[in-house]
Amino acid sequence: MSAAPDYVPAHGLLTDQVVVVTAGAGAGIGASVVRRALEEGARAVVVGDTHERRLAEAQESLAADFGADRVATVVSDVTRQDQVEALLDAAERWGGVDVMVNNAGLGGTAGVLEMTDEQWSRVIDISLTGTFRCVRAAGRRMREAGRHGVIVNNASVVGWRAQGGQAHYAAAKAGVMALTRCAALDLAPYGIRVNAVAPSLAMHPFLAKVTSDELLAELTGREAFGRAAEPWEVANVMVFLASPYSSYLTGEVISVSSQHP
Repeated sequence: MSAAPDYVPAHGLLTDQVVVVTAGAGAGIGASVVRRALEEGARAVVVGDTHERRLAEAQESLAADFGADRVATVVSDVTRQDQVEALLDAAERWGGVDVMVNNAGLGGTAGVLEMTDEQWSRVIDISLTGTFRCVRAAGRRMREAGRHGVIVNNASVVGWRAQGGQAHYAAAKAGVMALTRCAALDLAPYGIRVNAVAPSLAMHPFLAKVTSDELLAELTGREAFGRAAEPWEVANVMVFLASPYSSYLTGEVISVSSQHP
């Protein structure tokens, strides 16, 4: 098994940008994107999440490390359009959103024969339709402001590769990939780029809590490096997609994975 690499130093990739991140509290990919964006020079980051306690903890920690004047947190549920708009409203304090990172998603395990309509619909509503709501809302604001903004969606390799018990999640993430490609064409005339990442396995406490040790061992065994990605390794690719270094990329889905078939 390969050891995790050293944390990559910042290079000012998001200097002066206003970044909005959904599901950005806690300790997963979203939280890593928030920190990475601030380290990369973002003027401000607005963090949305449904979990009030985690948001409060994130606000305190980020304010201590980066200054309270660069961070805002908003209780926001991507299944509610009004709350998506409220999240984006918070970015107006700094002149409006430049980068929208759509990280909110929901998984779960159920075979198709046992899966209920409610299980299917909830995963689709959060992971796919929630991403659509955020793309639409951020895209409209970027267009109205004449801003060449960037939207980065979080998909999954499961959108490409079959995995038992994941029909709802796989369908949602495949949908995020298709949404990314189509939205990219719709928004290109306004200079707005839309891309996505498709991680395989990024280890964080919440994933460990909801996934069995057996499944984690199986998934880790598929990785060429013999380990899960660190959340910040996925965040680095999302920041690259949000930065001018990827100025000619739109409609792309980048796999953040060492997984082999």
